[in-house]
Amino acid sequence: MGGGLDASPSFNMPLRIRDSQEFPNIKLPRHPQASAPPSESLRHSRLLTQTASNRAGTAYGMGSALGKEDRERRTGHIQVDRLLKYGSRARRKEVKILMLGAGDSGKSTVLKQLKLINGGGYSVDERWCFKAIIFTNIVQAMQAILEAMDVFGIPFTNLTVDRHASAILSQGQKITATALSPEIYLAVSVLWADPGVKTCFSRCSEFQVCDSAQYYFDSIDRIAASDFVPNDQDILRSRHKTTGVAEFAFAANKDTIYRVIDVGGQRSERKKWMHYFEEVDLVLFLVALSEYDQALYEDGSVNRLQEAIDLFRNVCDSRWFTNTAVQLVFNKTDLFQEKLLRSPLEAHFPGYQGGSDYAAACQYISDRFRSPGQPRHADSFICATDTPQVTTLMGRIVGML
Repeated sequence: MGGGLDASPSFNMPLRIRDSQEFPNIKLPRHPQASAPPSESLRHSRLLTQTASNRAGTAYGMGSALGKEDRERRTGHIQVDRLLKYGSRARRKEVKILMLGAGDSGKSTVLKQLKLINGGGYSVDERWCFKAIIFTNIVQAMQAILEAMDVFGIPFTNLTVDRHASAILSQGQKITATALSPEIYLAVSVLWADPGVKTCFSRCSEFQVCDSAQYYFDSIDRIAASDFVPNDQDILRSRHKTTGVAEFAFAANKDTIYRVIDVGGQRSERKKWMHYFEEVDLVLFLVALSEYDQALYEDGSVNRLQEAIDLFRNVCDSRWFTNTAVQLVFNKTDLFQEKLLRSPLEAHFPGYQGGSDYAAACQYISDRFRSPGQPRHADSFICATDTPQVTTLMGRIVGML
């Protein structure tokens, strides 16, 4: 493959940060205009796309329900203030890393990992704030499956589960309770055990449902327990739409502060990107490998991976980043490897001929983000919910800057 995670210094340990003059600016060439490869099997229902989009717009904004102090912790403002106390601000170098990518590419997950790795993790109070988000993810995911069953004409195997389906569909757009109700717990448990629900879920690429649905459904007994407090994986897999900007700052040594900025990736959020383009030292562009057979929330006719390719080319062509290094990070390798076995990549990108071979598929997709003759920079392939992999990635990046 054209990259991968190579040996790098430990992200958690003090590092020697070389003077920036040792690294000449990297000028990325402009991409030639290329025709987008056709997507032959975007069978997504516009009804399902629109329904999920409306639901996501409401519930993913749940962060607004958190207290001011919790919001500040999560965006890193308190961390920045603490870091600046360790010495003269004038003497401390600040490195600005901007994370870009389409929606659901994993940027927010990387930011959560940074808090776990270098920010002392989440307090009990902060973990409690994620409970409502997780409960909402569970209910919305089951609602999406039930709506898809209706569209696809898939019946329940057990006809007695109708009342449980009604209980889920009658739930509001978000859950604000700090405990999962017995009614919802029973409904999710019974529905997830129904073969008809599993059959519909096997077609999840054809409608909008969060990646963590199966993880949460399989953990429903633990999550419904009265003493449930979200663990690290629960938090990393939780999903709420990033609106606006979130950031986290950390110090790898006494001389340098690294600011990592996450800007929402949905189309409606991208107009805000340029406000953060100035004085960027590195663009970290994230791509969800597993979305090669999925459509956008905003437009059911557009392939998500092709959208990411076009967006990456626009970023590289931007005058703002003419002298800025751009690091490609391909995320969701775990989902991608599993999906290749049941959803042929060539059905959506006809130029691919490698079958279910994981390495060949990674190479093919990596090449789609390049143009002939363009200098190659090492790409990274990660699962953003895997803390050691993100630690290695960030250690490598810190060592480069």
